[in-house]
Amino acid sequence: MTAQSIGIRRAGPADAALLVTMIRELADYQDEGQYVTIPEDKWRELLTNEDVIVLIAESGEQAAGYVSAYRRPHFWTGGDILALDDLYVREQFRDGGVGRTLMLELARLALPQQLTITWGMRPENVAGQRFYARLGAKLKPKVVAAWDPATYSNSLAD
Repeated sequence: MTAQSIGIRRAGPADAALLVTMIRELADYQDEGQYVTIPEDKWRELLTNEDVIVLIAESGEQAAGYVSAYRRPHFWTGGDILALDDLYVREQFRDGGVGRTLMLELARLALPQQLTITWGMRPENVAGQRFYARLGAKLKPKVVAAWDPATYSNSLAD
């Protein structure tokens, strides 16, 4: 498979089931499948939101992967950024340029408005870090905190 044989298109509401399937594949790959709770109907709704960007890579009739991002305000600059959520390439399509093609298409969408694309990744994802560095991304160490409702509700009860 070559990058030329990869088609990229923006996902629409009809792609909800496919996206849920690929999101579950990614979560299972990361041993976090139990955290995927989003139903298809919520994805159908999300994909009508102009600020939600999901691009699907296809090779022939098969979905090869996706990239998802959300346009949101950047409070330091007053402009917007694209917050990349996931980049996923199905196993049989890896090392064939799918991830690069998805990222470059996301960049094409961001370029007219000069949107910075940001994302996080796990420190142990060395292969991912190498991939993004080859694209020219600046890798900056940062700790990401998550405060779930069960925990902060306990703090509020004290």
